[in-house]
Amino acid sequence: MEQPHQPRLGSLPILIFGSRWLQLPLYVGLIVAQCVYVYLFAKELWHLIHEAPTLGEQDIMLIVLGLIDVVMISNLLIMVIVGGYETFVSRLGLENHPDQPEWLSHVNASVLKVKLAMAIIGISSIHLLKTFIAAGALEGLPFCSPEMLATMAQSDGTGAMLKCATLTQAGVMWQTIIHIAFILSAMGIAWTDRLMHSHVASANNPH
Repeated sequence: MEQPHQPRLGSLPILIFGSRWLQLPLYVGLIVAQCVYVYLFAKELWHLIHEAPTLGEQDIMLIVLGLIDVVMISNLLIMVIVGGYETFVSRLGLENHPDQPEWLSHVNASVLKVKLAMAIIGISSIHLLKTFIAAGALEGLPFCSPEMLATMAQSDGTGAMLKCATLTQAGVMWQTIIHIAFILSAMGIAWTDRLMHSHVASANNPH
C-alpha cells in the first residue's frame, strides 16, 4: 500500500515543532519526584507499623489518610507524566499493550484537564478530612487566635499549646472554601468540555 505523502516542513516549523522535546527534562523531573513520594510512603508506612502499639485510633487514621494522600498525589503524577507526554511530546506506542491504561487510549488535552481536576479534588478531600478529624480531636481546646500563633512563633510554643489548638477557625473555613472552589472549577471544566464536544458533533452532523 502506498504511503501517504508527507509534506516537507521548513526550518522554522521544524524548530518550533521540535521544541516540544524541551518538555522531556520536566517529565523526567516528575519521575524523580515520584521516587521521592515512594520513599515518603515507605517512611510513613514504617512509622505506622513500628508505632502501631502505642498509637490511638485517631492517630492511626491520620497516618493512613496521609498514606492515601501520597498515593493520590502519585496517581496525579502518573497522569501528568504519561498523559502529558503522550499529548504534548510524542506517542508512547502502547497500542495493544496489556498494561496500557484504559484512559490513555482516548486522552487529549481536554480529557487530561478534567482528570487532573478530579484528582486535585480527591487530594483536597483527603486534606480536608484530615483537618476535620484533627478539629474533632481538640477535646474542648479552643482554636488558636492570630495573637496566640504569633506568641508560639516567638517562643518554644509550650505555653500556647496548653491553651489552644494549632488549628484556626479561619484556616478550616478557607480550606473548605478552597475545596468548594476546586469542585466548582472541575464542574466548569467538565461543562465547557462537554459544550465544546456537542458543538463539534453538531458541526460534523448538520442533519
